[in-house]
Amino acid sequence: MKKALVVFSGGQDSTTCAALACREYDEVHAVTFEYNQRHAIELESARAVGQALGLASHEFIGLGPVLKGTSPLVSDAPLGQYASAAELPAGVEPTFVPGRNILFLTLAANRAFCLGTGNIVIGVCEADFAGYWDCRQVFVDAMAQALGEGIYGDTNAIRIHTPLMRLTKAETVKLSVEVLGERFEEVLALSHTCYAGVRGGCGRCHACLLRDRGFREAGVPDPIWKFRKEPVSL
Repeated sequence: MKKALVVFSGGQDSTTCAALACREYDEVHAVTFEYNQRHAIELESARAVGQALGLASHEFIGLGPVLKGTSPLVSDAPLGQYASAAELPAGVEPTFVPGRNILFLTLAANRAFCLGTGNIVIGVCEADFAGYWDCRQVFVDAMAQALGEGIYGDTNAIRIHTPLMRLTKAETVKLSVEVLGERFEEVLALSHTCYAGVRGGCGRCHACLLRDRGFREAGVPDPIWKFRKEPVSL
């Protein structure tokens, strides 16, 4: 039986990855992390999406305020607000949380070992890199080798799958439509992306603007827009 463990936030990308894994593996498990994030509402979305997809298991790990930094996601720093994606700054986006994916993948590897699988799926993507060094393929490859060596004594024992790594946001939207089919709207409506923690999205933060641009470029209405106070048009 082919098993996989998905690092699952409940966002658009991890939802797409989980749906894809459900199509490609016999048994799909997920792990979601609570790390005192500003947008803790994503935990509710993760639970809802996990139930909708019928995952074999879904563990929520409470880490508390273990991750520190100047990121507004884990501190009182103000969250950047922009009028459009064109205004997003270059370089490292202030929302970057140092060491977050290092910690998440380390814990995921521990759980994958317990589940008897070396397959870990994560929705990182270089298209919305934003200076997040831990969202690049070179980082993922290095982590897979280190975890495999440290857990199994074999650098090839763990495979960290990144199906969205080379896709644009629009291509990710189209992949979701293709994988979920008739359930696309139902499942994606349950997902959450907004860093401000606003149901339906604030429409002004880094995460919202990238998601909105992706759906617009794909020519597909985003199911979460129905929850937004201000209407969004294609």
